[in-house]
Amino acid sequence: MGLFNFFTQEIAIDLGTANTLIIHNDKVVVDEPSIVAFDRTTNKVIAIGRQAMQMEGKTHDNIRTVRPLKDGVIADFNAAEHMIRGMIKMINQGKGWFFPSLRMVICIPSGITEVEKRAVRDSAEIAGAKEVYLIHEPMAAAVGIGIDVEEPMGNMIIDIGGGTTEIAVIALSGIVCDQSIRVAGDNFDSDIVQYIRRQHNIMIGDRTAEKIKIEVGAALPELSDPPSDFAVQGRDLMTGVPKQIMVSYTEIAHCLDKSISKIEEAILKALEITPPELSADIYQTGIYLTGGGALLRGLDRRISAKTKLPVHVAEDPLRAVVRGTGTALKNIGNFKFLMQ
Repeated sequence: MGLFNFFTQEIAIDLGTANTLIIHNDKVVVDEPSIVAFDRTTNKVIAIGRQAMQMEGKTHDNIRTVRPLKDGVIADFNAAEHMIRGMIKMINQGKGWFFPSLRMVICIPSGITEVEKRAVRDSAEIAGAKEVYLIHEPMAAAVGIGIDVEEPMGNMIIDIGGGTTEIAVIALSGIVCDQSIRVAGDNFDSDIVQYIRRQHNIMIGDRTAEKIKIEVGAALPELSDPPSDFAVQGRDLMTGVPKQIMVSYTEIAHCLDKSISKIEEAILKALEITPPELSADIYQTGIYLTGGGALLRGLDRRISAKTKLPVHVAEDPLRAVVRGTGTALKNIGNFKFLMQ
C-alpha cells in the first residue's frame, strides 16, 4: 500500500453553485467561482474560476460563460467536467508531467436525486478520479463546524448556499430529517435585480446584484450597526443612459423578504417533522447557520425571532462545508456516512 499511497492524491471538493473549493493536505488550495468561459468556434476552455467570472456579462459573440451547476446540481455535464479538471490542475501547478491517481470526497445537496448523484460521480471520474466518495452537505457542514456528529445528540444545521438551502437535523452520524429548497443566494441576487428594475427603473447585471447583496444585504429592516449606502451603476431604462443611484440596506431587506420567508417556512417544516427527543436537544443546542447566506446581516436574529431558538453563525461559514469534507477525507475508514 505504501507505494500506492505515494501515487494517490487525496482531495476534498465542495462543488457549489456559486463557488468551488478544494482542500488538499488540510489546506484550502482552490477557492474559485464555479464558472467556465468557452470559445464558441473551437469550444476550447478560455478561462476557469475568477478569470471567467470577470468575463461574465461582458463577453462578445465569440466567448460564452457557463455556470455548470444550477440549484446545487450539475446542469451542464461537459462544462462541469472541464471545470473540475481545470481546478485540479490548479493544485498541481508546476508539478510537471506526473499526474497521480485521485481519491475524491465530493459533497452533494441532501435533496438530490439518483440521476443527479450519478452526474457528479461521472464527471469526477472523467476528470480523473479513481475513487469517488460522496457526502451530504449538511453532514459536511456539521463536521466542519466541529460538531461531533456520531453522538446521539440532535443538531440542526442550515446551510444557505448559492443554489440550495439545506436544512437538516443530524444525530448518530446520519440525517434524521431534512428539507432541501431551491431558494438561496442566487434567488437573492435575482430579487435584487428585479427590485432595482421596478423601483428605480435601472437595469443591473447579476454580478452587480451580488455586490449589492454583499455590501448592503440585510434580512431585517432595522439593524444595530447598519452598513452605509452603496452606489449602484446601471442602465436607466427610460433614457438608456448609464446612471448611478444610492441603495440602502432597508430597501434590500424589503426586497429579500419573500425569499427569506420561504427559507423560514422550510425551517419550521423541518422542525415539525423532527422526532420529539431530538426537538428537546435542538431546544438546548440551537440552530447552526453555515454557507454564504449565513453572512446576510441580521439573518440569525430573524430566524431566532421566528423559531424562538438560539441561532449560531459558524465562523468562516463559507468554508464550513469544505472543511468538513476535508475532515471526512482523512477519516474515510471511520465515517460511515460517506457514500461509495
